[in-house]
Amino acid sequence: MAAPNIVNITSMIGKTDTTSLTTASATNLLNNAASSGKVLRVILIRAVNTDGSNAANISVGLYSAASLGGAQTELIQSKTVAVNANLDIVTKDTPLYLEEDTSLGATASAADDIKMIVTYEEIS
Repeated sequence: MAAPNIVNITSMIGKTDTTSLTTASATNLLNNAASSGKVLRVILIRAVNTDGSNAANISVGLYSAASLGGAQTELIQSKTVAVNANLDIVTKDTPLYLEEDTSLGATASAADDIKMIVTYEEIS
């Protein structure tokens, strides 16, 4: 697992990905491949409850390998997102760095109730 020296970067590209949690199983939110040559600076992870009548629980974890592999470290565990509300898990005030061969995943208590937004900077 490595990361480029971010003092001497050659490229920084801002990106936003969205993912619907369509199952109650872990879903990949962001992946940094083992030989990407990049570090990903995550500045926003937001869970949005789109269900108009039920709250839903969300768990988000940092995985020690790409594609939800390796050991998981929970960022939040079974946190309730109210009806038609959102929950910020990571913000620009508390960024998270994904080095090579790491990933982020989320699990919802019910399928199709939560949408995830991840904003990050791809640094190489």
